[in-house]
Amino acid sequence: MSPSPSSSPTPRVAAVPAYSERLGLPWWCWLAGLALAGLAATELWMGAEGVRAWLPFVLLLPAVLAGLWWLGRVRVAVDGGELRVDDAHLPVRYVADAVPLDAEGRREALGVGADPLAFVVQRPWIGGAVQVVLDDPADPTPFWVVSSRRPTELAAALLAARDAA
Repeated sequence: MSPSPSSSPTPRVAAVPAYSERLGLPWWCWLAGLALAGLAATELWMGAEGVRAWLPFVLLLPAVLAGLWWLGRVRVAVDGGELRVDDAHLPVRYVADAVPLDAEGRREALGVGADPLAFVVQRPWIGGAVQVVLDDPADPTPFWVVSSRRPTELAAALLAARDAA
């Protein structure tokens, strides 16, 4: 059936690209952490019998795994009209600009002349970052610096979400 001439097509709203990334640890950090935990457990064991034979392995290896998981649990997302970094939320209407930073730019933004009021979620094993400049007179925070493996995509998603809002 063809549509009746009186019905008009519904307008399509351009979808804002959602962005999501987890700031997980690289594989070699997991390998090094488990190797160091195994070495420490072996040193504590040192040929002992009874509980001392297995307790270091039962306690240290899961503790190191939990610690490594905790270090890499942070998620960065642009969705639903806000930037979410772990538990922090920023409505995109307060974003004045989003600047992708390489390792050198991140070092400069977080270096000696950095603003102490800035909100920073920085992971040393991730080279890139995005500096989100804020436009909120009620907030003393001048900008956010957020680590990202894909800083240009994160900045583009932020600016697209802001323009769509």
